[in-house]
Amino acid sequence: MLASLLLVLNLWPRAMLLVCFIAFLSFVSAAQDFSGYQSDGMLLSAGFLSLFCAPSGFRPRFAESEPPSRVSLFLLQLVWFTIYFESGFAKYFGGDPSWRNLTAVDQYYQNGPLPTWIGWYVQQLPHWFHASTAFLILFSELLVVWMLFLPRRFRILCFFILTPLQIAIALTANYTFLNYLVLSLGILLLDDQFFLRFFPQGWFSNARKTFEQSSASSSAPDQPESRSFQARLLQFVSALPLWSVALVLLWIFYAIALPLVSEVIPSLRLPLKPVSLLEPFRIANQYGLFGRMTWACYEIEFQGSEDGITWTPYPFRYKPQDLREPPRIYAPYQPRFDWNLWFASLGYWRENPFVVHTEQLLLENNRDVLALFASNPFPQSPPHKIRAVLWQYWFTDLATKRSTGLWWRREFHGLYSPALERSPDGKIFVTDWPQSLPPPP
Repeated sequence: MLASLLLVLNLWPRAMLLVCFIAFLSFVSAAQDFSGYQSDGMLLSAGFLSLFCAPSGFRPRFAESEPPSRVSLFLLQLVWFTIYFESGFAKYFGGDPSWRNLTAVDQYYQNGPLPTWIGWYVQQLPHWFHASTAFLILFSELLVVWMLFLPRRFRILCFFILTPLQIAIALTANYTFLNYLVLSLGILLLDDQFFLRFFPQGWFSNARKTFEQSSASSSAPDQPESRSFQARLLQFVSALPLWSVALVLLWIFYAIALPLVSEVIPSLRLPLKPVSLLEPFRIANQYGLFGRMTWACYEIEFQGSEDGITWTPYPFRYKPQDLREPPRIYAPYQPRFDWNLWFASLGYWRENPFVVHTEQLLLENNRDVLALFASNPFPQSPPHKIRAVLWQYWFTDLATKRSTGLWWRREFHGLYSPALERSPDGKIFVTDWPQSLPPPP
């Protein structure tokens, strides 16, 4: 946290970026079941490339005399491009027919991991709006993003097309820091010359002089330069660190571009070894956001009981549970426990052993696990029985909300995982088994 704070204060930015990268990479590696999301890979990739883009020194201020290298800046822009284009490619060519028939967004707002109250209202809009949204997403991710490679004015236009779309996604769903990271990378479509017009003429004078000098030097004829062999050799040796950085960036460019090229040209066979060597560092990743849509909202709920008849739920901090409580906005914070439970609800309990492990620890009133919940319904002593059950949730409509005040309605689907009981001698055994899998989403 200290390194991130110093980075925000622009103190020794390169060193602080390195510390943040190592710390987050360590967290992702240690978190195991609670990491590995595409957003984690995006942050690691952008954070590592920012090392080569950040200014050097302890207090570089705006570093007007030391602009970022064009290669590192382009690679950050390329990460932005691959997030959009690979996601659009996965949507249209990934096999989910809902994107091609423009029904993918019809139930999207209620079926995500952590819906928002704004998403509740957008869900009430008619089908033509959702179909138009699906078309706009495909059009933007497959075509508009190519403006990155066009002249400056097209890049600025691209920014103003995609930024409102990304803000709308952030407001209607809690996708942690993903949308905010993509928004930050999108700012790189703009340049200093664009921002300078919004500041008084006396501000950033060095940057303004740099633009004037660059334009003057570009129009001036090149003068021949004669240097001795020793001077040329000394220049080459002094440039070796720069060449090593260039090779690293070229390696990363290859690793980022390979999945993209392989999707567009499947018949092209290129070496995979350079990509696999970078996999442990999560620097170059393949993206495919919403390639397959979820057509139901399932939620796992933990319940405790003393007699096996009356069951009391453990209240969550962030997940849908209370039918009268409006869904809230938590992003960019990511509640990974609640987030993981949503993904677990779409699969089988054997694929998600952390659910059963949570049941076991709740039978012990484990303080660390209880801290993941809003409160402990058994503060005096742990319950004798614990179970994890499955509910299916839907948004209510406007009429129902006006008459009842309910934001949600839900339906019980039975046990998700084995129900556990703690015997007087402290042993834990299974009392009931789930009968079937949840319906496919």
